[in-house]
Amino acid sequence: MTSISAIKAIRVINQSRLQFVTPTAISQLFDLTKKNTVYKLLQRLEKYQLIHRLNHGQYLVANSSVTDFAIANSLVTPSYVSFESALSFYGILAQFPYPITSATTKKSVVIDALDKEFQFTRLSDRFFFGYQSINHQLIASPEKALIDGLYLMSKGLRRLDLDGLDLTSINKNHLKQLALKISFRPFSKLFLKLHL
Repeated sequence: MTSISAIKAIRVINQSRLQFVTPTAISQLFDLTKKNTVYKLLQRLEKYQLIHRLNHGQYLVANSSVTDFAIANSLVTPSYVSFESALSFYGILAQFPYPITSATTKKSVVIDALDKEFQFTRLSDRFFFGYQSINHQLIASPEKALIDGLYLMSKGLRRLDLDGLDLTSINKNHLKQLALKISFRPFSKLFLKLHL
């Protein structure tokens, strides 16, 4: 198979129910062995706006009903939505932040995709827990999102208006248990300011 039309390709992609594609996925889906053929097909799909480039080698299939959180999860793996975005999602933080904020065990990075900013902040492997899948998107629990935000704030990497947080939906016992896992004095001092 030397040449595949963009229309035929998008039909096959849609039938396979893929929302995101990569060169590897295209190669496997169409049994293509030549990298050049794969990239030319991706270029055609992008030219006709049947896919949208997210990052190097990552594309979103057009007309996919994908949330910004799911896009964030796909851009950097492993990652989960946390910090301001998760706090806003749960109604703990009143305003929704412009960037989509996530935690990762990889290097911190900011990615601009689809006219949005996706921020990924590195957390140590030992702090990479406390997230769940909600509608096929990985997001920190309300308590872990707050712990993540406070931890970065204690390191001078984030700002949170503690007085502006609505903690009524927070499970305070669970929050305290999570806080015990962080043995960092500036964090402990900051945590006490929550007056739980």
